[in-house]
Amino acid sequence: MRLSVANGMSATIRLATPDDAPGVLAIYEPVVVETATSFEEVAPTLEEMAKRIADTLETYPWLICDCDGAVAGYAYATRFRARAAYRWAVETSVYIHPDYQRVGVGRALYRSLFALLALQGYVTAYAGIAVPNYGSTGLHEAVGFEPIGVYWNVGYKLGAWRNVGWWGRELRELPARPEEPLPLAAARALAGWETALAAGAHELRI
Repeated sequence: MRLSVANGMSATIRLATPDDAPGVLAIYEPVVVETATSFEEVAPTLEEMAKRIADTLETYPWLICDCDGAVAGYAYATRFRARAAYRWAVETSVYIHPDYQRVGVGRALYRSLFALLALQGYVTAYAGIAVPNYGSTGLHEAVGFEPIGVYWNVGYKLGAWRNVGWWGRELRELPARPEEPLPLAAARALAGWETALAAGAHELRI
């Protein structure tokens, strides 16, 4: 779904492709280099970012907020833990270009991401945030995450020890016996795919 918005621009939430790597890296590289938000110390190359997108899309959604061809933000899910009984849980991340903050991009991406993950059969989502980060914690709590706890002094970056807080939320009602989560390709064939993908579009105020 592509929306025409008040200032004449148009925006949409869509599935990423490896070709989005330059726009994604333009957002992510300054986060790595200049902040403690990401615990990476060296930004990935363009080729590595394209590979990350492709690898993620084998199993989980990676979404782009596309504003007239520009990557305004992105959100994705990854495996929460390796052991088998964790497979209905995911870890989520969202990043927003500074020019598109506070206009609903983060909320829109997350609403659509949650809907797609629920369609696949995932049950819970978790997010780790280097704290303090009031913008990120505010966004996560606004879309239903609740604080769980803090890993104290879990990383060292930019000359200081860093704490990481954890937040979680349910994606759907807990089933008594869950079905196996669907790979992304299988979920895309379901009748509810387009509705889930557009679930966050109403949040956009670009």
